[in-house]
Amino acid sequence: MTASPSPAAAALPADRVTRAALAIARVLAGLLWIQNLSWKSPTGPNFGGLHEWTENAVDHPVFAPWAWTVEHIVLPNFAAFAWMTLIVETCLGAFLLVGLATRFWAVVGLAQTAAITLSAVNTPGEWFWSYALMFALHLAILGAAAGRTFGLDGVLRPTWRSQHGPVAKLLLVVS
Repeated sequence: MTASPSPAAAALPADRVTRAALAIARVLAGLLWIQNLSWKSPTGPNFGGLHEWTENAVDHPVFAPWAWTVEHIVLPNFAAFAWMTLIVETCLGAFLLVGLATRFWAVVGLAQTAAITLSAVNTPGEWFWSYALMFALHLAILGAAAGRTFGLDGVLRPTWRSQHGPVAKLLLVVS
C-alpha cells in the first residue's frame, strides 16, 4: 500500500489573493524568459548579442573559475551553448507560463539565473538587484509549487497521484 501525502504536504494556500499572487508570479516569470528570447536571434553568428553578453563573464569576472570556463569552454563552442541557451530558456518560459512541472523548471530557472549572474552582474551599468529578484522569484515558485495554482500541475496532479508508475511519481515530484 502506498502512503498518501499528509494533508499539510498537499495543502495549497486557501486565500484566493495568495493563490492569484502565486499564479501571477509564475506567469510573469514565464513571460520574463520568453520576452528575453527576443534579442537572442539565432540568425547571426553572435545570436543577437548573446556572444557579447557571454564575453562579459571574461571581461568583468565575478568568479574566476566561471570566467575560465566561459573563456576556455563556452566561447570556443559558442554555437552549441547558444542553441542550448535558446532551447532551455524557451522551455523555461513555456513551462512556467502554463504551470507544468513547475518545481523542476523553477530549479532550471535558478541555475540559468546563476549562470547569467556570474556572467553579467559585474558589467558596468548592471543592476545587482535584478539578479537577486530573479533568484527570489524562482525560489518562491519552487517553494510554493506555484504550478498547482491556476496551472497544469494543479489540474494533472490528481491523475498522477492515482497512477503508480515511475513517470507519474516523477511528475508528482517535479510539480
